[in-house]
Amino acid sequence: MKLEFEMYSALCEHKIFKINDIEANYEDFGDKYDRSPESAEPYCCGNMRFTSNLPTQEVLDKYKITTDEYKQICELLEEKMSYGSCGWCS
Repeated sequence: MKLEFEMYSALCEHKIFKINDIEANYEDFGDKYDRSPESAEPYCCGNMRFTSNLPTQEVLDKYKITTDEYKQICELLEEKMSYGSCGWCS
């Protein structure tokens, strides 16, 4: 598998995300949202987390990956796109 991934410095969005030279969408692998917006200042995040979904055959076929490679991608997204609180946008 060829995986290219780079985050912007603002933490919440990726700059590059390609799998086997295919532009990738993190939403194919899970959900990213603020788990605690009530604890944040306006335009900030209280507890941003990425949570993986189970793989579907459609996603595996789309990116030409195995179930193990899917898990590796999810681990990367959980690591890079889960950062807790942030005030970058305030």
